[in-house]
Amino acid sequence: MRRPFVIRHTKRNIVLASLLALLCIGAAELAACRHFEPEIYERIVSPVRYAAGVVADTGKAGLDAAAQFCRNTADNLSQFASDTAAQAAAFWEELTTPKAAPGRYRPPAKDEPNPSAVPTVPPITELRRVGNRDILTGGVVDIVYFCQSAPEWTDAPYGTDTIGPYGCGPTAMAMAVASLTDIPADPATMAAWAVANGHWARRSGSRHSIVQGAAAGFGIEAESFPSREAEDMLAALEQGKLLVALVGPGHFTDGGHFILLRGVTDDRQVLVADPNSPERSLMLWDPQIVLDELSSARDNGAPLWVLSPPGT
Repeated sequence: MRRPFVIRHTKRNIVLASLLALLCIGAAELAACRHFEPEIYERIVSPVRYAAGVVADTGKAGLDAAAQFCRNTADNLSQFASDTAAQAAAFWEELTTPKAAPGRYRPPAKDEPNPSAVPTVPPITELRRVGNRDILTGGVVDIVYFCQSAPEWTDAPYGTDTIGPYGCGPTAMAMAVASLTDIPADPATMAAWAVANGHWARRSGSRHSIVQGAAAGFGIEAESFPSREAEDMLAALEQGKLLVALVGPGHFTDGGHFILLRGVTDDRQVLVADPNSPERSLMLWDPQIVLDELSSARDNGAPLWVLSPPGT
């Protein structure tokens, strides 16, 4: 009864022995081939090497992906735990913090600033209405400000022209006279004076002689300022003097324009009074911009004059 099993077992041993013999013979032949025919040997083993490399790379990529997944999962769990703890702490603080009674003042804590006790920094310059005059503050003197295009002046006559498009000269000198003296000058009266004294130029605005002419006519000292160095200009302003600048095309005009230089800030910026722009009059200007945009005119002391109050 046990004979078939013995026969099957014997056959299996014969097969295994035959396979082992074939492997040994194949290995021996392969080794001989490697020694005597290396090219044939490489052709035989190259596919095997490639397959082994693919298997190894695939296994490494799988291990790397598994490691990255574990790291991401750990990070997400850590963040979730941190967020949950923070939310729980905030909820507990809300439950335990006493609430101020509705409508009652709660004094600020010691480490909270009291808004009413924080000092405010005043602006460097402002345009204020004082009585019936507009005043530019922050310069060497407070400037009585006039704008040539304001409704009360824009259509006022300047010879056969009007002050709005042509009256920067009389408007600038009206600001200087009203600020440095007690004379109640304004653009209309200064325009009439300029026409009467030969300083109006038809369709061109004002002759450059208006600066020294109006200064002499109203008791102000006016001299040409020859320096084109920023430090010299700033020093004159720091000494309490006004400057009149005739500027060409640039930030202030497309043609020719008279403005006042009225002060200097701690960081060496220039304050101006532009007779055609309250906005530019409240801006701070690099002194080199003003110097670079001065007119090329050189008659009658142009393009830069320094004004001094009477008696200085």
